[in-house]
Amino acid sequence: MSRIGKLAIDIPDKVIVSHQLDNLIHVRGNFGELTQDYPNEILDVEIADSKVLVKIKDANNRKARQFQGLYRTLINNMVVGVSQRFEKILEINGVGYRAQVKGKTLNLNLGYSHPINVEIPETIEIKMEGNVMTIIGICKQQVGLLAANIRDMRPPEPYKGKGIKYKNEVIVRKVGKAGKK
Repeated sequence: MSRIGKLAIDIPDKVIVSHQLDNLIHVRGNFGELTQDYPNEILDVEIADSKVLVKIKDANNRKARQFQGLYRTLINNMVVGVSQRFEKILEINGVGYRAQVKGKTLNLNLGYSHPINVEIPETIEIKMEGNVMTIIGICKQQVGLLAANIRDMRPPEPYKGKGIKYKNEVIVRKVGKAGKK
């Protein structure tokens, strides 16, 4: 049985959670609104007393037990996103490596022969402070995916540590060539 799936989701004061159709959950808050569908033949979502409960219809159905924890976490991420927002912090290390935001485009110079331009989705905001990039948005999946895609453009290398890394990421450094002794 899913221990996470059985937990109730607390709804903050300025967040509104509602059913749109049979299988759509709609969450609206200070920073925006999100919608998530769920399999209503397997799960039942109840909204009452500023709490959301995800219940399974058939306890013997293995797929229902698997989905209970997943959809509870997805709905919880929606509630947290519209009330507080999510953020990922990336650091750019390397001589000549830089990034700047122009409108809805992120321009990256990462040591390649050409600059890289990344379109920023409407729901995401990027702030640059020196070599530190902060990606902010209400959807945890979009924020994490954009951060991972930007990091993959120049992952940190183990010898000098040049590249793009997460703020709290530890790069295991390797020793370079050792000369004759």
